[in-house]
Amino acid sequence: MKKRHTPNFEADLAELEQLVMRMERGDLPLEEALGNFERGVALARACQQALRDAEQKVQRLGAGPDGERLEPLVHDGDENDTSGEDPDEDEL
Repeated sequence: MKKRHTPNFEADLAELEQLVMRMERGDLPLEEALGNFERGVALARACQQALRDAEQKVQRLGAGPDGERLEPLVHDGDENDTSGEDPDEDEL
């Protein structure tokens, strides 16, 4: 299997979707279908790795220098809102 220098998740995913559509038609000769399947497996693995890498990056960015996680933001009406106001109060 060849390694590419600059993997592109979107391009790989689009190619995988095209392969799936071609294979779902069911009109490919066996050898071509097997080749497409092999390419599809490689693309799926590349996409999975790209997603894992992105998730790890998000986790690293969300951690402070001491490893402490960022606190989630609280929006108006969230159950974690500590403002003391009842967001449903106006509805009565």
